[in-house]
Amino acid sequence: MGLKFKDIVISKELSYKHLSGKILAIDTMNLLYQFLTTIRSIDGSPLTHEGKVTSHLIGLFNRTTTLMEHQLKLAFVFDGPAPEIKKQTQKLRKEAKKKASLLLKDATDAQDYSAMKKYASRTVSLTPEMVDDAKLVLQSLGLPIIQAPSEGEAQTAHMVKKGKAYASISQDYDNLIFGCPTLIRNLSIAGKRKKTGTFGYTIVKPEIILLDDVLTNLELTQDQLIVLAILAGTDYNPGGVKGIGPKKGLKLVKTHGDDFENLFKEVKWDFEVSWQEIFETIKNIPTTDEYSLEWGSVDKDKTTRLLVDKFGFSEDRVESKLAKLHSAATVQKGLGSFF
Repeated sequence: MGLKFKDIVISKELSYKHLSGKILAIDTMNLLYQFLTTIRSIDGSPLTHEGKVTSHLIGLFNRTTTLMEHQLKLAFVFDGPAPEIKKQTQKLRKEAKKKASLLLKDATDAQDYSAMKKYASRTVSLTPEMVDDAKLVLQSLGLPIIQAPSEGEAQTAHMVKKGKAYASISQDYDNLIFGCPTLIRNLSIAGKRKKTGTFGYTIVKPEIILLDDVLTNLELTQDQLIVLAILAGTDYNPGGVKGIGPKKGLKLVKTHGDDFENLFKEVKWDFEVSWQEIFETIKNIPTTDEYSLEWGSVDKDKTTRLLVDKFGFSEDRVESKLAKLHSAATVQKGLGSFF
């Protein structure tokens, strides 16, 4: 979804050491989209091998093995079917991608590389084949894969609530409205990020967000947080109520308390779907306890052959990365089981 909660949510920096040995449930689709968007050629096109897109696989392999070196126990959660009320959002996204494709064609014709890269990133799509390829890479590394019955972030939140995982890993704040007690951001991206419109970089550090701290700081209940999200915009009502962002929405929620009916009357709710249906969808999103959290050994030969032969990775780089992971396993208690 990508809730616009950055300016109202408190967080704390943390180190990899803090997470050593802990089970972390990863919102995998969010992760793969990050890599698809950022790992691209100079003209904005994704990296490929024999017609197969590999940008997401390059990011997935490099970042996952790096996190494994720090003794993090990663579990990858994949999306299931989206709720029915999300179809309108999906339609809008398809239309936006079509517009971006037209703008990309114009930029390509003009050989405007800056614009090409800009619009190419807006045409990103994650196909079932690309998802299957990602699963092959994770399986070769011996990592558990969990199929969510619906939204992946809701499943990761459920796992944390149940005590099966320490935290959910995602760049989005959506996990919070699904009741995730602990969310960690910036774990799946590099230590620096390019500043928009400049040649400079800003340092990016992992941060932890605790739902109890967020609710206490904002003086909201969990239901009120959901309503605030609906006002500002969710995947089920993109853009939210016109003219209302998180800060203005927060004031409205505090003014009305739990009188949500009058709150939405005041803001003149005007979406095809009712706010009540969105609220209930978020509150009752399907999750499952039918999954296995078992970590196998890294299959060095299988991983190398898969990445090199099928996806065109550099054999030297793959072997170097796996050797580094193996070296870390020999000096960190508990990591030896990876091999």
